[in-house]
Amino acid sequence: MPAYNAEKTLEATLADIPPGSYDEIILVDDCSKDNTVELAKKLNLTVIQHDKNLGYGGNQKTCYSEALARGGDIVVMLHPDNQYDARLIPYMTGLIEQNVCDVILGSRIRTRREALRGGMPAYKYFMNRLLTLIEGSILGMVISEMHSGYRAYTREVLETIPFEHNSNDFVFDQQFLAQASHFQFRIGEIPCPTRYFPEASSINFRRSVVYGIQTLWTMGRVLLHWMNIKSYRLLIPKQAKT
Repeated sequence: MPAYNAEKTLEATLADIPPGSYDEIILVDDCSKDNTVELAKKLNLTVIQHDKNLGYGGNQKTCYSEALARGGDIVVMLHPDNQYDARLIPYMTGLIEQNVCDVILGSRIRTRREALRGGMPAYKYFMNRLLTLIEGSILGMVISEMHSGYRAYTREVLETIPFEHNSNDFVFDQQFLAQASHFQFRIGEIPCPTRYFPEASSINFRRSVVYGIQTLWTMGRVLLHWMNIKSYRLLIPKQAKT
């Protein structure tokens, strides 16, 4: 759980996680200004605290490094803001356990009506669809939503992808998907209800535009790497490094 000011939603998120669907819950706090850390400790979670705010991508780096260090074979990223339905965890991990996929995404876009009814702002919906279409065309992936923050990975994925070099910003997720596709991991998705509400974390319009530009830049770097014009170090697997 990459956490930042999640005090109001943490308990509700945990309440939806099916018993027996996990071995350990790790919450990495990115210098929250509320009582997220105190509450997480009270709820007996494994809590890691950053000394300074590293951003969304920086938080994930700590999450995955800790999960690997603790022996995790399947790692699920679930935001503690209750925006994603935690009841889906057994289905996501099940597809990985049955060797169907290496990466599973929770897709919030099954239909436009459902996404908008769930509170997704119209501009985010259309930007999501446009970027997903562009990314899917470049990466050769048929995925309905590439901008979901609800994901499950095998240990091999996290041991192969050099995520430590990814951005500390929100584009971390798109870099990670580009890497997973480049290394030919099997990527799938399951439908997830759309939940937008005041307490759920969400970036504003300006940050969304920056994120969109960073996503397109990432796709451009991928193309340059594939055409052998300019090497992209994010696409060099860990074991190939010296």
